[in-house]
Amino acid sequence: MAARSLEIGPVGIRAARTIEILRTERGLAQRQLAGRVTALGRPMSNAMLSRIERAQRRCDVDDLAAIAEALLVSPLVLLQGPTAP
Repeated sequence: MAARSLEIGPVGIRAARTIEILRTERGLAQRQLAGRVTALGRPMSNAMLSRIERAQRRCDVDDLAAIAEALLVSPLVLLQGPTAP
C-alpha cells in the first residue's frame, strides 16, 4: 500500500491563511495564540503554529477546533475564510 500524501489541499491552505489573518487582526503574536490554544488543553508551541500558518504542517481537526476557540470564532470560519458570507 502506498503511503498517503501529506500535501495540504486548498481548504487547508485557506484555513492556514485565515488563522494568520484573524490572529494579526486581533493583535496577537504567534506565541500568544499558541499560549491560548495550550491553555485550552491542546498543547501548541509557537513553532507549531508558525508551521500551520505557513501550510508546512497539517492542522488536524483538534488543532482547528482549539485555534478557532482561542480566536473566538467557529471552526467553519477558519475553513471558509474570514470574508465568507
